Amino acid sequence: MAVPKILLFYAFTPLADPEAIRLWQRELCEANGLRGRILLSTDGINGTVGGDLDGVKRYLRRTKEYAPFRDLDVKWSEGTGLDENGLSTDFPKLSVKVREEIVSFGAPDELRVTAEGVVDGGKRLSPEELNALAAERDDLVLFDGRNAFEAEIGRFAGAVVPDVATTRDFVDVLDSGAYDHLKDKPVVTYCTGGVRCEVLSSLMVARGFSEVYQLDGGIVRYGERFGDDGLWNGSLYVFDKRMSVDFSDHTAVIGRCVVCEAATKDMRNCDDLSCREQLVVCGRHDRVTCDAHAVA
Repeated sequence: MAVPKILLFYAFTPLADPEAIRLWQRELCEANGLRGRILLSTDGINGTVGGDLDGVKRYLRRTKEYAPFRDLDVKWSEGTGLDENGLSTDFPKLSVKVREEIVSFGAPDELRVTAEGVVDGGKRLSPEELNALAAERDDLVLFDGRNAFEAEIGRFAGAVVPDVATTRDFVDVLDSGAYDHLKDKPVVTYCTGGVRCEVLSSLMVARGFSEVYQLDGGIVRYGERFGDDGLWNGSLYVFDKRMSVDFSDHTAVIGRCVVCEAATKDMRNCDDLSCREQLVVCGRHDRVTCDAHAVA
């Protein structure tokens, strides 16, 4: 019986010819019946793909045979289904592209990558080490490295959530001085799977934050280890048709519908076709726009 799976992965490593790797990765995904999104640059690879378990396993095995991807950071999760052709219903298509950055901070000249990964990034913390540090340091700051809307349905307890609409906004926010008061505190950056915080933590170190950490493996790995019985609260937003995932059977619902304030973890795209914003909307409302959260 076909089992739908989703793979989240990245690696920061120098790539001499990302275009050649793009062609190979596309062919490899197609041969194994995978859909999803993969970004490549001279600094590495960042992707999410889904398909039948056997196809995903074959894809991962072949990808890791390529020496620069041998230590690929990989997380598994359950897909919601496969269509009649055995393709993932969580992604509409397969997209494999070369970009200037594999995470779009708009600061490619600031990032330095070697075969060992990002240079001068934050110190990595395992989920267990994060809990231990939180118990030890009452001045610890958890710093959300995602877009602000993602944190509306799930975040670490007491976390700082910058008001950013896109990843590119972080550079301006940091340069504005809005968080300069945190420069002498221990700051732990976190994001979905860890890739955004690889870059964000290095940007913070470069701007004089004195004690910067990153949650290794991101929220996904923390949730795998502690479920909803640790510092994490709520659901995890994901960038595919699932929209969110839970880590246990007792996940707290912390999102509030933008229209009626009902508790919900449901996210929807704004129904204004010119808008790309994601909104927390419960099932009572058929059509919602960002214009004063109007209900059509």
